[in-house]
Amino acid sequence: MGSVVLSLDAELAWGFHDHETTPDSRGDAARESWLRLLELFDEFDVPATWAVVGHLFLDSCDGEHADYLRTAGSDADDPESEESSADDRFDRDPGTWEGRDEAWYGSKLIDAIEAADADHDVGIHTFSHVDMSQVSREVAAAEVRESVELVEERGLSAESFTFPDECVAHRDVLAAYGVRSYRAARPRRWYETGLLGAAVELLGWPTGTVSPTLVEPEEDDYGLVSLPASLHLFGFEGRTRDAVARLTEDPVVEATKQGIDRAATENGVFHVWFRPNDLTDERDFDRVEATLEHLAAVRDRTDLSVETMADVAADVKDDEPLPREPIGPR
Repeated sequence: MGSVVLSLDAELAWGFHDHETTPDSRGDAARESWLRLLELFDEFDVPATWAVVGHLFLDSCDGEHADYLRTAGSDADDPESEESSADDRFDRDPGTWEGRDEAWYGSKLIDAIEAADADHDVGIHTFSHVDMSQVSREVAAAEVRESVELVEERGLSAESFTFPDECVAHRDVLAAYGVRSYRAARPRRWYETGLLGAAVELLGWPTGTVSPTLVEPEEDDYGLVSLPASLHLFGFEGRTRDAVARLTEDPVVEATKQGIDRAATENGVFHVWFRPNDLTDERDFDRVEATLEHLAAVRDRTDLSVETMADVAADVKDDEPLPREPIGPR
């Protein structure tokens, strides 16, 4: 018997901080999407892992983040890196407060997660949404440390981590600050190459000729639990989605139903992830609602478990977390 895990990358404007502009439809709708998702999770009594960009735990800031820069340092970045330097990482940070610039602060949204009826897992998604594979160990440590401290100020435990853009790196840093699990990249299958792979999935899911992957959590070399993704709930959008919508019902909903059904009868984890930023119109909420409705129905009539990333980590490792070994000056 398997389980289903839902993990969300909660970013708001930080998901676009290194873009020249923020897509209006996604930036403006993200807070409303966040709150509506919490309502849906409560309606179906489904917990999720909310991996939140650390800066969103703030209700205000000066836009400079001197403590972060003191430990990260502008000279700590790889000069060949495509990632912005520590000095300019906060160029678009307004340095104001949540009531004025709601896309950059999320303290009230964290309150809403804590107040929800569903027992959510609050994890982290770096402090400023950096590509961890493109920064030095010092910067990675600053990103994780700042986030963990903000989570713990709320009396919570930062056990789960998701990497921006699925770029897994500096796992030793996660372990040093008490993180217990992270989302790994989805395993690739033989047909998943270019447009052909997308076509095979979009046509194969409704017909049942292909089905989403069940994954196995594993303990890595650093004592962390690696939990790969099975499916990005909004991985097929734009023209591809519009074209398929003219021909059939939402194939992604069919895929999630198949994955849930497999998890109810087989061993393994069906791990679905997405972002509140992904939901911009009603058909997006319809997709989430259909997924949760089916999940709740299958859970209620079978022994299927609905877990968070923290739950899975506890299943794999029932020992106490390793002692922390903070990196760099505090």
